[in-house]
Amino acid sequence: MSTISHNSADVDLNLDLSKYPDDINFWSDYPNAELAYVIAKRMTDEELYSQILMFGWAGAEPSDLLNSWVLERGLGSVKVFGWNTDNTILVAKSIAALQKKAQTRRFKIPLFVATDQEGGWIRHVKGSTSITPGNLSIGAGGYPIDSYWSAFYICREIAALGINLNFAPTVDLFTDQKSTIIGTRSFGEDPQKAGLLGVAFAAGSMDAGIIPTAKHFPGHGDTENDSHVYLPSIQADLETFENRELVPFKYLINADIPAIMSGHLSFPKIRENGEPASLSEFFLQEILRKQLGYKGLIITDDMMMNGDTLYAGSLKNAFRMAIDAGNDIVISSTTAQLDEPLWTSNLERMRTNPEFRAKVERAARRVIEIKLNYFKNSQSAPLYPDVNKIAELVPDREGQKFFFDQACRSITFYKADGYPFVPSENKKVLLAGSEPSFFSGMKKYYPLTADVRISYNVGPNETQYWIDNMPSVAATCDTIFICVWDKNSYKIAESLKPLKERGKQIVVFSIMSPVLSFNLDWADTVLFGYSYSPFSLEAMAAVISGQVNPEGVLPITIPKK
Repeated sequence: MSTISHNSADVDLNLDLSKYPDDINFWSDYPNAELAYVIAKRMTDEELYSQILMFGWAGAEPSDLLNSWVLERGLGSVKVFGWNTDNTILVAKSIAALQKKAQTRRFKIPLFVATDQEGGWIRHVKGSTSITPGNLSIGAGGYPIDSYWSAFYICREIAALGINLNFAPTVDLFTDQKSTIIGTRSFGEDPQKAGLLGVAFAAGSMDAGIIPTAKHFPGHGDTENDSHVYLPSIQADLETFENRELVPFKYLINADIPAIMSGHLSFPKIRENGEPASLSEFFLQEILRKQLGYKGLIITDDMMMNGDTLYAGSLKNAFRMAIDAGNDIVISSTTAQLDEPLWTSNLERMRTNPEFRAKVERAARRVIEIKLNYFKNSQSAPLYPDVNKIAELVPDREGQKFFFDQACRSITFYKADGYPFVPSENKKVLLAGSEPSFFSGMKKYYPLTADVRISYNVGPNETQYWIDNMPSVAATCDTIFICVWDKNSYKIAESLKPLKERGKQIVVFSIMSPVLSFNLDWADTVLFGYSYSPFSLEAMAAVISGQVNPEGVLPITIPKK
């Protein structure tokens, strides 16, 4: 990874610009550090500032506004979000069109095209991409090689679409078990294991041609609050912070991770003013750059989140503070208007404040040099993806078998009375869940079933309906298999306790955070799968029927009752 992350942005090369041709551009044949320096020195203020911005777009295709940012201002990066990705061929066409527009600019600098394809339930590029078991499943299996290949196959799919930057691995620790924003996105609660698995994930990403991004620095795991809505306040002291939150990032920095995402996270016992790390020179410069020795890109989390704007007071202030703090790329999930204050006010600041302008130039230079390292490397994702090959490459054919095998290695017993539940023509089972692959996977082994199909986003009325009616539905069944994935599905499962007392066998499939099922130990069997991925559900069916021996170890601590 060092060949990508290496850059000289913090060094003044003092090159004589007059020695270089007027038409020098990104593809000119000069050493990367030298070329990045010359291009940055020749850029206008508008070009420098545009190079460190990343915008998303809301529709199925890039808007005229986003095209204007690329064509007229030289926008440096774009982000593919989950609301515009059901058609993977259209995603690839859109990326190719944007890259072609970027090449019409005088410096011909390609775009970073980013997304969040973490695996598990964070899968912004949808369509035909794989729904994988996810990080907590990898943590339960405990094998770094599983983390490597998970990233490799995930990234090989998005590389085929022309995406070149992935906001993964997530190395936040599963410290606060009430967390709904991190949860199964984490490898677990152990900092060293998260670091090792994160390094393997980053290596697999790079080998598939994608730049990985460790997130959310300095750690989002010890809070149940969501930084999209609030500025989370994490009450860790300095000793805990250094020996817990920072550990996974130390592993990744030692492995030369090319990019780290700064989180909108407050640590008031470390910085009494409560500033979010994403807007903090202390966290990004003193800790990340100086103490930890990090040299790569620092990229903000989405600046449209309340975690930063509530503190900054406005979006334009948040952008200014992010640049002052030392971020190299500033993200907005929506495309800014051409005359928004986040553009006009900060451009004016560049013209009147030499120190601020120097920070923008240094960030742009770092972005350009890391782009040079990446795009002039034979392993990079294609600049112009071949849409005729996407059906062949997505989903990844080799990855399908791997993800099932990896899921099998992760399945964990919490309780195993009566296991295995041997299929029998004389015993009828009830299947209660939401995912089609749960039903299809179980029916491979249990031919005589009754089905209760619950909405995934089950509301209070539907929840009460099944609490009231499940006993009568289950009356003719011998065994009930029920999936638990949220608080309402947990309530439905809890309502089955009287049936257990009447002699029914109850088997719980925990298909997201295992925390919800810790109190279901009255059931005969509780099985942790960590994901609603089809691979995980098929693996759980194979385990419970005795076809596969479970190997997983719970990657978080069971709280004492």
